[in-house]
Amino acid sequence: MSNAIVVEGLVKRFGENTALGGVDLTVAEGTVLGLLGPNGAGKTTVVRILSTLLRPDAGRAEVVGLDVVSQADQVRATIGLTGQYAAVDEYLTGRENLEMVGRLYRLGGRESRSRAGQLLERFDLTDAANRPAKTYSGGMRRRLDIAASLIARPKVLFLDEPTTGLDPRSRLGMWEFIGDLVGEGTTILLTTQYLEEADRLADRMVVIDRGQVIARGTADELKAQVGGERLELTVASADQLALAADCLSPLAAGELHRDPQTRRL
Repeated sequence: MSNAIVVEGLVKRFGENTALGGVDLTVAEGTVLGLLGPNGAGKTTVVRILSTLLRPDAGRAEVVGLDVVSQADQVRATIGLTGQYAAVDEYLTGRENLEMVGRLYRLGGRESRSRAGQLLERFDLTDAANRPAKTYSGGMRRRLDIAASLIARPKVLFLDEPTTGLDPRSRLGMWEFIGDLVGEGTTILLTTQYLEEADRLADRMVVIDRGQVIARGTADELKAQVGGERLELTVASADQLALAADCLSPLAAGELHRDPQTRRL
């Protein structure tokens, strides 16, 4: 199986801050790579470089055999990108959003309308197709955003924390959509802070922190490396996390991880 994404020695600096300090990773065709790490680890920087939105300072990166710097235009024609927040025009309808993206990809009017209709049906948005996107729920906006990234039938899809801000039901629905895409042969690089999400969706995982790869492997391999016992605590409100952390710190063998969004410690 050949690799759809190859990254070697990727370095990116912002002033005196090194966002990426020599990242290496590969993603086989038709598989999902989960890129995990805390906020500020460098996950989004990797995605921005691979999607040609940012130039690396050193190293190389290829998508479907194309260099992301010297062949950026060709790379853009083969990829889809969904960021952490839905990038839809709230004043346009769902259908108009998709048709607009189709035209930006230089699809003809008829093809744009046809493709928009297909994706609206696929993502269960047909009934809301003619409503302004500002009336959509968070889950609906996220589905519309992913639909837009699929307009041009990309070979590779970058999903940068696609379930951020979604309720549990919408999150599960998003997992199902991602699973369907993989079943059709799409290569996906998924960034997430949630191990359970990567465990559910990814064939392999790469964990980065402060711009460095600190672990890689399958979910089972990473769990075996960590070993030991793990306790997860959900508090009633996010402002109780600090108190809970103070109480548990003397008992913990390592650093406690707080997630205000899910109220988990």
